[in-house]
Amino acid sequence: MGQRRGGRHRYTADTVGVRAFLRLLPVLLILGGALYEYLTPSGFAGSPLFSAAPLVAAPFFSLGSTILAGVGSIAAIVAVHLRYTNVFHPDVITEMVTVATVCVLACFINRIVRRGDEQLASARQIAEAAQFAVLPEPAGRIGGLAIAARYEAAQAGAFIGGDLYAVQDTPHGVRLVVGDVRGKGMGAVAAVAVVIGAFREAAEQEGSLEAVAQRLERALAREGTRRRGVDDYEGFTTAVLAELPHGLDLVRVLNRGHPDPILLHDDGTVRVLGPDEAALPLGMSELGSWPDRATEAEFPPAATLLLYTDGLSEARDEQGVFYDPAARLTGRIFPGPDALLSALVDEVREHTGGGATDDMALLAVRRP
Repeated sequence: MGQRRGGRHRYTADTVGVRAFLRLLPVLLILGGALYEYLTPSGFAGSPLFSAAPLVAAPFFSLGSTILAGVGSIAAIVAVHLRYTNVFHPDVITEMVTVATVCVLACFINRIVRRGDEQLASARQIAEAAQFAVLPEPAGRIGGLAIAARYEAAQAGAFIGGDLYAVQDTPHGVRLVVGDVRGKGMGAVAAVAVVIGAFREAAEQEGSLEAVAQRLERALAREGTRRRGVDDYEGFTTAVLAELPHGLDLVRVLNRGHPDPILLHDDGTVRVLGPDEAALPLGMSELGSWPDRATEAEFPPAATLLLYTDGLSEARDEQGVFYDPAARLTGRIFPGPDALLSALVDEVREHTGGGATDDMALLAVRRP
């Protein structure tokens, strides 16, 4: 069990087909140009097709493959024109020079694209390292509970986002947080780091979820004062806190403007753990405040608690219909939390047609 980073290696059958076609396209262009010149009278040139072969190869293949495409085009011109005469006319020589010139330009394009790809890969590695540092992989078992977590990025190859989760075994029980920071990029990651750092400290020290929430509120307020910019001062974080006391079959939940957790029982019944009173997200205390109140619910053996961000509940299909996790999970039984999250990820991908617009963080906890 544990987390799997999303946004990578999502190759559908269509993607594989496109890649295979691009791999063959330079060869097809050379063959098309050769057939055109071979089947038409002298004076008809297939240079547009021959020139296109190295240009197509340049952004998708290595430098050697790009050069090979150019050499193959010139060789095809030579081979075809041997059909007519052993002496090359000026128009044939001009055609070969044109293709050779285009091939040189394609090589320059190839180097520019490769250099950009290397810089992008480096940036992605840095982003992934930052994401893993902020959201370390939780253990598969914490405090006797089975744990699974996923972070699915909406954009393929993207790692930086504002969704967060953390699990902490404390003297007060196993405590969890799942949240969603307003915004994207490094600013959101910085806010995620603040929330998770404050949560881990407060979860150990504070005797109640209400006190933990207040610590998170103060931490975000300090961060907003320290940072500059309109987005920083107007930022907020939706979050849900949960506590599973040791030795008790119950769960306490405190919600600050976040999608409601779902409790899945071993008989397939589902219960949405909504708050008794709505509360503002974290970081919006200047708009008003009222006491936080945690709600309690029975958490029997073999039950699974699911916490998630709005990337799950607000995923839409082509008709604009939202994915409803409570309705979709009713009547279903999963062998473990990891199987549950795998099913959710696959269903959301199918529901949206692979076009999710928001990141999705999932955290599932099962009592053995």
